[in-house]
Parts: sequence; structure tokens; C-alpha cells
Amino acid sequence: MLYIGCHLSSSAGFKAMGETALKINANTFQFFLRNPRGGAAKDIDKKDVDAFLSFAKEHCFGKILAHAPYTLNPCSKDLKTREFAREVFADDLKRMENLPNNLYNFHPGSHVGQGVAAAIPQIVEILDDVMGEAKHTTVLLETMSGKGSEVGSTFEELAEIISKAKINAPERLGVCLDTCHVFSAGYDIINRLDDVLADFDRIIGLNRLHAIHLNDSMTEFNSHKDRHEKLGKGSLGQEGLIRFINHPAIRNLPINLETPNELEGYAEEIATLRANYQNF
Repeated sequence: MLYIGCHLSSSAGFKAMGETALKINANTFQFFLRNPRGGAAKDIDKKDVDAFLSFAKEHCFGKILAHAPYTLNPCSKDLKTREFAREVFADDLKRMENLPNNLYNFHPGSHVGQGVAAAIPQIVEILDDVMGEAKHTTVLLETMSGKGSEVGSTFEELAEIISKAKINAPERLGVCLDTCHVFSAGYDIINRLDDVLADFDRIIGLNRLHAIHLNDSMTEFNSHKDRHEKLGKGSLGQEGLIRFINHPAIRNLPINLETPNELEGYAEEIATLRANYQNF
């Protein structure tokens, strides 16, 4: 089954996000629990959450995906920045317990010159501290493009983080694969998709792959840039992305669009993907 959605504003609550998703023929969505630049989060409205959970069950929604703030950097050289990441991460995971059996995605961070070897233990330390709050949430590391000093642009780096974390069961800790990011990082998912997924399985394990960010790329293969483009308007192309969502390893995962669109544009992209999804 194709679980397809996009990033939606959480300002009006969870039930409103579900209703908006349904209007554009989506059956999942991504959202922020707080301002994407960090800061305080609104209190969880239990009635709103319960209304959404009933709505999602009624309309056969897939798992939804909360995205950590962009400012969360668990491997900063600055201790205060790492402590901010720890506090926000833990608080977000407590909030996600109100939405059991869903997903929380974060960028592994940027080492800002201290090197990957120093950064990975810092990421693992925070994961070990906060994962106790994620009793019913799967935490996902996002594949990154490799711009600047980003950590997580190679499958090996993600695998090392996962393997060193104390809580590393596949149902608790996994990966969200971003098509723009992996293509920009040097993984050719257009011409060598089977090989890339085989490498992912060998290095990380496909049982760790829990969600997809479906984005075209404004920049070329192996550019190490993070510039999302509308589907079919970039270097990955519509045909390649349609092949991607129909791959047996991908087709049942929740897929969220982060393309530069408003709701109307998302509705058009979702319609195109549904029209080209192979139901078998």
C-alpha cells in the first residue's frame, strides 16, 4: 500500500493535520512538534490527539513522522548546544508517547571541525540518554547530503551510530532515507537502485529502514548539496523517483514529500505518484 504525504503545519493541531492530509489524498504526514528553529513547544491537547488517532484509524493512515528542530545538533563542539539538543530531544520523545507506534526523525548533526570520530560518540551518548523516553516511538537518523561537516552522509557512519547505541533494536532505532540527500552524497538511486539498497542492507540492514523523504534535487549527483526540488524538475527526475517508490524494499514505507511546494503542489505530486504506483 502506498503511504504518501508531505510536511504539514501543526499549528492547528493533529486532527486538523489529518483532515488536511485527507484533502490532498495523503494518508500520512510529517510535522514539527515545536518551532523548527527550536524553542518552546505547545502543550499536547489530549482530546485533539485522541480525535486524530480515531480519524487516522478510520482512514487507514500509515505511521506519521515527527521531525526534530533543525537547530538540534547532538555533536556540536559547544557543550551548551549539545545540552540543548539533549533537552529538546528528550522532551519531544515524551510528547511522542501520546502518539504511540509512530516515528521521530532527526539529523545526526554537524561536527563543526572536531571530526566524525569525535562526533559519533557524542551522538550515541545523547541517544543513550534520551531513548528511555521513546518506549513506543521509533527514532530515525536521517541520511544526509554531506555538506559542510555533516555526519551521516554515508551508510557506514549511520551504522556506526546505531551499532554503538545501547538501545539499538530495529524497532526502536532506524533510518529515514532522503532521496535528494543520498543522491547528493554519492549513492546513485537512479541508475543503481538495487545496488544501493543492497549496500544499505549489508551495512545497516533494510529492517532499519522505516521512512522515506521523497525529494528531487536541484544539484547534480555527488554534489554534497542539500537543495530539494519539485518532483521531476531536478536531477533525479520523475521516472526515477517513480521506480524508487515501486521498489519492493520501499513500497510499504511511509513516504513524505519535502519538495518546495504549497498544498496545491503537494496534491499534484501525490496524484502523480498514486497514478504511477503499482498495486500488486
